[in-house]
Amino acid sequence: MTAVELIALASSISLLAGWRLYLVTFATGLAMKLGWVALPDQLKMLDVLANNWVIGIAATGAIAEFFADKIAWVDSAWDTIHSVIRPVGGALLSLAIVDSGDPAWQIGSFLLGGGAAFVAHAGKAGARTLVNASPEPFSNMVVSTGEDVATAGLFALAIANPIAAALIALILVILSVWLVLSARRLLRRILEPKRPRTG
Repeated sequence: MTAVELIALASSISLLAGWRLYLVTFATGLAMKLGWVALPDQLKMLDVLANNWVIGIAATGAIAEFFADKIAWVDSAWDTIHSVIRPVGGALLSLAIVDSGDPAWQIGSFLLGGGAAFVAHAGKAGARTLVNASPEPFSNMVVSTGEDVATAGLFALAIANPIAAALIALILVILSVWLVLSARRLLRRILEPKRPRTG
């Protein structure tokens, strides 16, 4: 894999961690265990992701996240709890993928991964605020299932074609920023006190 492909893979995986950290950790650990993603020599310590215990814990977390994410407002509580966990997880996954023998690369990949995961997480939380405001209960399940499918599909694409996955990830980052801004505007509108009409 070229340096550009490694960076593209790391940014895609980190962005996906902002949506589904446990699923991505499970899938990345499994990919490392099966040899789909090779760790550079300098980062062999991070092959802990391929440890059976880590894979098992990540699988348990993925199942819990799957169900928590389908229930309106429970998903928002889950997102709040994971506001720090997901960006840190995305940063560590980025470190596990990028060949960072140089300390500058280590810091760069850590910041890239954490930033991508944070933006994706913020966009997801913003989108859920909009969806949870709807009166019917089914839209939350539809959106959550769409995120599950998108995460699995983009993860598979990232392994097969990292550059295409990174381009899609860039589009998703832009969409995430738009969702955050839209959610802020909606909340401001909801929380602003209504002024009585005069005259």
